[in-house]
Amino acid sequence: MAKIIRVDAPIVVGAGVAGLSVALGLERSVVITTPEMGSTWWAQGGIAAALSEDDSPQAHADDTMAVSGGLAVDEAVSALTLGGPEAIRKLIAMGAEFDRDDDGALLLGREGGHHERRIVHADGDATGAEVMRALNNAVQGAETVQIIEGRVIDLARSGDRVVGVVTAEGKKRTIYLGTAVILATGGAGRVFSHTTNPPAVTGEGIMIAARAGARLADLEFVQFHPTALNAGKDPMPLLTEALRGEGATLVDGSGRRFMDQYHPMAELAPRDIVARAIFWQYDRGSAAYLDGRSILNFHERFPTVTAHAMSVGLDPVEDLLPVSPAAHYFMGGIDADTNGRTSVAGLWAVGECSSSGVHGANRLASNSLLEGIVFGARVANDVDNNHVEPPDTNVEAPKDGLEMPVVAGPTVEDLRQIMWERVGLIRTGDGLWQARNAILDLQPVLERTTSGKNAADLALLMVMAALRRSESRGGHYRADYPEPDPMQAVRALVMPGPAEAVKVA
Repeated sequence: MAKIIRVDAPIVVGAGVAGLSVALGLERSVVITTPEMGSTWWAQGGIAAALSEDDSPQAHADDTMAVSGGLAVDEAVSALTLGGPEAIRKLIAMGAEFDRDDDGALLLGREGGHHERRIVHADGDATGAEVMRALNNAVQGAETVQIIEGRVIDLARSGDRVVGVVTAEGKKRTIYLGTAVILATGGAGRVFSHTTNPPAVTGEGIMIAARAGARLADLEFVQFHPTALNAGKDPMPLLTEALRGEGATLVDGSGRRFMDQYHPMAELAPRDIVARAIFWQYDRGSAAYLDGRSILNFHERFPTVTAHAMSVGLDPVEDLLPVSPAAHYFMGGIDADTNGRTSVAGLWAVGECSSSGVHGANRLASNSLLEGIVFGARVANDVDNNHVEPPDTNVEAPKDGLEMPVVAGPTVEDLRQIMWERVGLIRTGDGLWQARNAILDLQPVLERTTSGKNAADLALLMVMAALRRSESRGGHYRADYPEPDPMQAVRALVMPGPAEAVKVA
């Protein structure tokens, strides 16, 4: 029987930028997290916000909408861009140190899809690490935040309401009952074999919500970052978008630029276009390289990229850097409104595990860290006004999670390869059906553990969503339906239904 602990506070699952932003905004909170680092620490790109006199939240919103494939939600985008300047001010007040010019003004960069310089960075290409340093320092100094180490594998419910979480340590299960649950568990990049995401980013939080009955959205939309260092590493080191914003170009094996053949903005085109252009280079038997040799003071301005390149024997000041697309950001996830509310009472979702419509079919560069901060504050405010005391009895949790081992075996690597080859940048109906059948063949083995079951179930949902969308839009490209279909310019919602549950209290 699982041990039950009442914390009598909102429970935040995840300690990245979204989770800590929620925790710091709540009157009192308990954060449950694992030692493994999520995506925020790895984020090289900056934070987009309309900070210059030549810019405005509306212009930022216009750029966000323009790359979204027509699926971004106006209300969500407005909330994001209007909250941008205050998010930067809040981080600075916490002690975050962003790059500045000689006069002390914030240095503003430009990245793909943006028509203005509005990206703030820290140490050139280490923005995520600096944001996490500031947030962690704030949490350590906050008496209102309690950190508990644990791996959340399921949600506990009472009737139709989520009232807590189930954690696992080996065969031991602990149920924490709280006044609300906020999932901030990150994306799903590790479903693909080629990814910039660290090992912890597996999409488990999304499937945890689904087993509790939460509605999911936009599962076909995966953003593949155009420029991951193609050097045999897993995860693939990211070569930040800011490099192209500062003049780096994409060239073939002969040193010729090729992006002007695909889009008027060339290297600064939206990410999905750049990623597919690089994919087609390889498909034609060519190659793709990032040429940053024209960037002055490269080593000082981009120390993280420099370290990645040097680790494989390349110097970006002298050498072309081989690049390949890689799964990077998941626009799909748990369907949530602009306050993070899901379709299940007592459950909120924020950050990359959520799908609020703020990105639509394709995320604008440097909007993700911003989303975590802006929506984290909104979620905290909503939870403080709407949480309720958990019951002492009539608590249920999914049966499988209470009984099964947790960690997936090597078969999950076969799944990741199938997803990359058949559900990656270029999709076809035949390839998607082949992926479905191959995953079903692996499913009996994968379903022996909770992590394997999560991976298989999420992969199948993604495949079926991609099959249903018989058009190309944003991060979803169907070679057999290469054009967008105006009749399909709607968000796709999925309701998997709650898992079989048993009474635990």
